[in-house]
Amino acid sequence: MKTNPPAVTPARATRKEWTALAVLMLPLLLVSMDVSVLYFAVPQITADLDPSGTQQLWIFDIYAFVLAGLLMTMGSLGDRIGRRRLLLFGASAFGAASLVAAYAGSAETLIAARAVLGIGGATLMPSTMALVRTMFRDAGQRAKAIGIWTGVMVAGIALGSVLSGVLVEYFWWGSVFLVNLPAMVMLLLLAPLLIPESRDPAPGRFDLLSVPLSMAAVLPLVWGLKEMPAEGVRIEYVASVAVGLLFAALFVRRQRTTASPMISPDLFRGRGRGFGTAVSLNLVSSLAMMGSTYFTTQYLQSVLGKSAVEAALWALLPSVPIGFAAPVATALVQRGMDRAHVVATGFVITAGGYGLLTLAGTDSLWLVLAGAGVLACGAVVVGSQLTDLALGAAPAEKAGTASSLLETGQEFGGAMGMALLGSIGNAVYRDAIPDSAPDGARETLGGAVASAQHLPGRTADPLLATAREAFTTGMHAAALTGAVILLAAATVAAGVLRTKKTGRAGEIPPSPSGTSSPSGTSSPSGTSSPSGV
Repeated sequence: MKTNPPAVTPARATRKEWTALAVLMLPLLLVSMDVSVLYFAVPQITADLDPSGTQQLWIFDIYAFVLAGLLMTMGSLGDRIGRRRLLLFGASAFGAASLVAAYAGSAETLIAARAVLGIGGATLMPSTMALVRTMFRDAGQRAKAIGIWTGVMVAGIALGSVLSGVLVEYFWWGSVFLVNLPAMVMLLLLAPLLIPESRDPAPGRFDLLSVPLSMAAVLPLVWGLKEMPAEGVRIEYVASVAVGLLFAALFVRRQRTTASPMISPDLFRGRGRGFGTAVSLNLVSSLAMMGSTYFTTQYLQSVLGKSAVEAALWALLPSVPIGFAAPVATALVQRGMDRAHVVATGFVITAGGYGLLTLAGTDSLWLVLAGAGVLACGAVVVGSQLTDLALGAAPAEKAGTASSLLETGQEFGGAMGMALLGSIGNAVYRDAIPDSAPDGARETLGGAVASAQHLPGRTADPLLATAREAFTTGMHAAALTGAVILLAAATVAAGVLRTKKTGRAGEIPPSPSGTSSPSGTSSPSGTSSPSGV
């Protein structure tokens, strides 16, 4: 009678892998910080470089657009040439671009440097997540490592704006870029010693046509969705989203028909169906996170009247409990709680944060901070568990591609959150502002604050009171919508993830021949192992 061979127990990571994880957190922290690091530097940049209105927008937006557009390309490229090699290339580009940006003498130079920073960021983010997947093959250890990865990424976005405010207060605006250099130098020195190389042993040829198709799908979608909350549902934004969807359909068709696709359809078949579910639910989590940020940042500054630095410092408080959320969720799963229940609970907690926002008035600092904190904790619980599930469902040789899809989904989720919830809030706001108000005040709360500065007190005060009340009412409507979406996601997660039987911590079956082995020996196909630096 034929018997099945015994299951191979994945080797556990050692101190070397955990030290390597700490090194990997450096680029992740800086890349996430660069999303918000220019918030308080704009006035100084405007005074020094005198950019036009369009140039100022591109200084802000080009980084995120380039990063989002290249994530899938870079993830697939890392699987082919080696994730550590791509990481080192990205660190070099990121460091060099930071130096150029710090001493940029014109708006054009700064925009170009920010574009290169986006290219570097697009290489660093999927590389760090993919390397975590290949270094930590034991499911429990991998879950802890991914929890750390998620917490660092979320914390970096919060820290970026605060760091920007402090540096600009005491130094010149270029200092917000120079802080990247020491960390990138440290990464370039330590990564070859601590981080193993890994790649897909049989990647096939690189499909060049998929690169412009993916960018043509991502960029119009992200741009259109991000512009709608501020400018309204205008024809050019709807057309941009439609163009993006068209190219997305062409991209998907290309992946399904070409012999060597950038994104292998196998990721979504068989056991990989859990990967598709995780990516979709993680997108909803990102929608909730960015949708709430759109309102809470404006609430602190324009409703409560906090200065930019004060608002950034207050906004740090909700980030404090984030560091505990992912480890607690991981511990619950490892102690036997069904992952489906943990993820569903995370969605319910996030919905509870939105519920608190529906109770806020125009002078509810602590209630809004509490709501933002509860919401963020729930989102981190969901994000850490779904990331672990997605990477566990994906083959190790496709770790870069899987990571890039997760992060692209997060970009889409954030843009959709701002578009959907922001548009709902703005619609309620505009409906509540009387027609007699100045044009700017009828569009946004920021416009009302600006208009009030040019009006006498007896006219300005009622206008501000009306605008702040209208914004808060709009936030209530958006928060209620967000809570409904999240409760629906909780119901889906409780049913679908349980059906997937993801196990306690998303156990990974033995990898197919050719993936890197954590034991320090080469695999049959000759790829590098964690000890073979």
